[in-house]
Amino acid sequence: MKSIVEPGELQLQRLYHWERTAPDRVVLTQPMGGGVVREFTWREVADETRRMAAHLKGLGFEAGSRIALLSKNTAHWLIADFAIWMAGYVSVPLYPTLAPSTIRQILEHSEAKLLFVGKLDGWDHMKEGVPPGLPCIRLPLAPEEAHPTWDSIVAATPPLPGNPVRSGDELCTIMYTSGTTGMPKGVMHSFATFAWSIGAVRRRLHINERARILSYLPLSHVAERTLVEHGLLISGMHVYFSDSLDTFAEDLRRARPTVFFSVPRLWVKFQQGVLAKMPAAKLDRLLGIPVLRRIVAKKVLAGLGLDQCEVAAGGAAPMPAELLNWYHRLGLDLVEVYGMTENCGVSHATRPGVPRPGTVGVPYDGVESRLDPQTQEILVRSPGNMLGYFRQPELTREVLSDDGWLRTGDKGEIDAEGNLRIVGRVKDLFKTGKGKYVAPAPIEDRLVTHTAIEACCVTGASLGQPVALVMLNVDAARRAEDPTGRRTLEESLAAHMQGINQSLDPHERLDCLVVVAESWTVDNDLVTPTLKVKRNRIEAVYARNYERWVSERRAVVWER
Repeated sequence: MKSIVEPGELQLQRLYHWERTAPDRVVLTQPMGGGVVREFTWREVADETRRMAAHLKGLGFEAGSRIALLSKNTAHWLIADFAIWMAGYVSVPLYPTLAPSTIRQILEHSEAKLLFVGKLDGWDHMKEGVPPGLPCIRLPLAPEEAHPTWDSIVAATPPLPGNPVRSGDELCTIMYTSGTTGMPKGVMHSFATFAWSIGAVRRRLHINERARILSYLPLSHVAERTLVEHGLLISGMHVYFSDSLDTFAEDLRRARPTVFFSVPRLWVKFQQGVLAKMPAAKLDRLLGIPVLRRIVAKKVLAGLGLDQCEVAAGGAAPMPAELLNWYHRLGLDLVEVYGMTENCGVSHATRPGVPRPGTVGVPYDGVESRLDPQTQEILVRSPGNMLGYFRQPELTREVLSDDGWLRTGDKGEIDAEGNLRIVGRVKDLFKTGKGKYVAPAPIEDRLVTHTAIEACCVTGASLGQPVALVMLNVDAARRAEDPTGRRTLEESLAAHMQGINQSLDPHERLDCLVVVAESWTVDNDLVTPTLKVKRNRIEAVYARNYERWVSERRAVVWER
């Protein structure tokens, strides 16, 4: 399906528009550490983009060459990407938490000609994955290394003249998926697929140049890339960056975003933080008094830095109805969104102010959606669908039909109002020893609402009943080191499992929760950079113990 995007809506044209019409408007706010904050105007953004683009063109790479980006979110992550486009190249962003072996796979598979290295926590370990001889440029805030620096190059290079543009059908970027089942796949997107997609989001969520957003989820992820980077260029909004986890609350209050996107787990943590300071019963009582409700709600949201928030959204997993209702009482209606790397993250969303708990709403305007009649797999078609997988035409044919339908791999249901409900991954279904199929995702989504659980995996092919492997968060793991704390936690987890089991069909009910001893990390290859559990790796590591754990006949089993 051919995209319909006007040239003036494309990315470089938007950059030139803001450079011309709003040169002195502050558009990026970057913490530099130690309490220092740097602000960038459109004039400064465009000037540094032009200077780095001139340098990149001077290196003599052929048009369309791949240039990689390995960094946490910073202002210069965006400016480097703009420079890559302006120079006629294709950007390849990498997650800032990748293992060295995956870094090597991506850099070699994409045939990257150069790597921008930016703000990172584990560079000493990660740099082992950079192929010998690959040129690198150090962005501001990058670890000390003997590579040319961004600032020295920009200072010595005259800006690229004129307004070079890229056509909508040109390759813009290759985004490597997080690889839950193996080697990451390089998703190819054009300038037009992204431009159309952010246009569809704006028509649903009404983001304009007065908007403020805090960028903290990886820019290498499609949700942040679409909403923040392409949202910035199309709307001219103000983007703030977070310095670190330790300063996140301060960064959020500095930005006071009007647009805030997060995964459900963080929305839960916000709620837990509030209730740790004010018991739920007291808050409920205060919110029930009409004369106090608005004052109390505004104070709570101000404490979170969200009192100016107009568009609040969550994705990656369903949000419990109780959580949606809690925020609604505070005056914040959360929008649930659904999408994937292969369609720029733009597929479905609930409508602002019209919650549909348990669903991801209806398709964006311009998105077609249907279910495969045999498997109930969700199929979507839109001008935001990918061009295909880089150098993997056979995999492209498996998921993208000749007439443009994308197989999502997700299994769904559609209600009478047209709202889509995600019921799991098609390939994640497993059959218990009783011959009954279990969809693990809906059960996992309920398990992780427990305040102690950081991640979980429901499994049990060939077992009589499913079991759940759970990884505790740091605070809970620390409490479990004390015998009294462990007993209290065990009782709480057992009650949580019992409550979930009461709502499940008999064949779905969990036999036990197993608290794993080892953290699931990117380095040990048990989760992806987006913290999705790798089920095949979980099975390889733990399956040999399932029968023994079940034989203990305990609700909560602690891995030894």
